[in-house]
Amino acid sequence: MLSDRAEINDVLVRYTRAIDTGEWDLLDKVFAPGAQIDYTESGGIAAAYAEVKPWLAEMLPAFFPKRMHTLGQLDIQVDGDAATCSAYFHNPMPMDDGAGGEKIVEFGGIYHHTLVRTADGWRSERLHEQVVWKRGL
Repeated sequence: MLSDRAEINDVLVRYTRAIDTGEWDLLDKVFAPGAQIDYTESGGIAAAYAEVKPWLAEMLPAFFPKRMHTLGQLDIQVDGDAATCSAYFHNPMPMDDGAGGEKIVEFGGIYHHTLVRTADGWRSERLHEQVVWKRGL
């Protein structure tokens, strides 16, 4: 059980590192192929992973060339080969202010993952990004 929790923690860290660094193929080690992802609360899309991955690669660098997540308070519940994890996130990102400079936009919320154990380790089958607060938009 502790090893499951550690592996699930690694999945979430891998997710934020992929998003922050733009290593989009690293997301293949986060999500199951048929995963459903919902970013609508932050102005994004809700779709299958196959559609979300290229959307992230196109949209995030265009609007937020620099990204940096912090995760906290991971609530991991494991039940055999299934698990859920809710994790607080804080995501400050600089963006163009439209006047030749930049401004900081911040999102704070909770990532809600539904995970499954696969032959390749834990993978997220569903991600819902719940935005609790935002600043700078």
